[in-house]
Amino acid sequence: MTTRLQTLNETAVDGASTAATHNRWLQLGLGLVCMMAISSPQYVWTLMTKPLSAKLGVPLPELQVTFSLLIILQTFFSPFQGKLIDRFGPRTLISIGTVMSGLSWVLASQAASTSMLYLTYGVVGGLGTGIVYVGVVGLMVRWFPDRRGFAAGAVAAGYGMGAIVTTFPISASLQSRGVDGTLLIYGAVFAVVGFLASQGLRTPPAHAAAAPVGGAAPNASSVPNLRPSQILRTPLFWLMFAMMTMMSTSGLMVTSQMATFAADFGITKVFVFGMAALPLALTIDRFTNGLTRPLFGWVSDRVGRENTMCFAFALEGIAMALWLLTRENAVLFVLLSGVVFFGWGEIFSLFPSTLTDTFGTRHATENYGWLYISQGIGSIFGGPLAALMHQKAGSWVPVFGTAITLDILTAVLAIFMLKPMRARFLRAAAR
Repeated sequence: MTTRLQTLNETAVDGASTAATHNRWLQLGLGLVCMMAISSPQYVWTLMTKPLSAKLGVPLPELQVTFSLLIILQTFFSPFQGKLIDRFGPRTLISIGTVMSGLSWVLASQAASTSMLYLTYGVVGGLGTGIVYVGVVGLMVRWFPDRRGFAAGAVAAGYGMGAIVTTFPISASLQSRGVDGTLLIYGAVFAVVGFLASQGLRTPPAHAAAAPVGGAAPNASSVPNLRPSQILRTPLFWLMFAMMTMMSTSGLMVTSQMATFAADFGITKVFVFGMAALPLALTIDRFTNGLTRPLFGWVSDRVGRENTMCFAFALEGIAMALWLLTRENAVLFVLLSGVVFFGWGEIFSLFPSTLTDTFGTRHATENYGWLYISQGIGSIFGGPLAALMHQKAGSWVPVFGTAITLDILTAVLAIFMLKPMRARFLRAAAR
């Protein structure tokens, strides 16, 4: 009888594990769609700057406040949003977030002043995308404790690559319908698609989060489950925060200003491989910016988070330097832009997986909300400050020089500070 009960128990556990395995891939797919639905407000913003500037009659630095508000509101409220998601569940909050994100474009189509644009595109859009982004990433690192870097990277890729399918259509729509018609139509589509996908999201059962199928996460038994109030007292968290801030700053200097400096470099009127150079570069960027997230996340699951960080961050710095040196060559401009984004986008898989590896899964969503504030701080420097630096210097060289320096410095910190500090922390936790 005992043997039979043991067999039945083992069969039930195996069945639950198999069901959890199938269900988590469904969750990953739904999370990916939700992320794609909220990606365009950030990643096609550069196409909106000139028509919005002409419509409202404002200079670029004033208009770029909208972009900064989008990122700041997306990030600075993320700890509070993470707490709400942990309390009320991912489906309810992420549903609200996807609708808010799409609605921000619908409302922005009616904006007749910068203050209304700030409120609609910046505030409503920022709060909506923040709920979805933090909620989906926090949910996936719980569903995939054995493939945390890959899972976080996969859904982050939806955010980075989602604009691939909309860049050319939105660019064409701006020419045919104008900025107001484009915002209205695409905002409504994004809201509907995101809302439908979010209805299937669920939190993982306890056995799926605690005992991953396919193997345990490294050092899983020694990782503490710390609350935000505890991690905020550790120097290790603030080192990660500083590193992500520096990488966010360098990347956002590029994403928010690319159309402007491409025009200054004489790229916008050039065709490469039979296509307009700027939309082609933006499309390649979205692909590499998305590809790098699951790819480097997968690599970091195998060779270590810090080793992967060092390589990827240094790659971006070197690519940026070559990009600046060859800026008058349209073909190299397009190709190197893809390499630059390939070296930047992986921060959105490496940092959340490193954070959860270090401080545990129980409060992963809220903890990542605190770390994600660094993206907002980076937007302050990456948006208006970059535009003001260019305006004052009359050159993009200081902007690129700052970004390159931050990339190389963060690569060095990953190996010589983060790696030994995290090793000591986990050894102390094991004891």
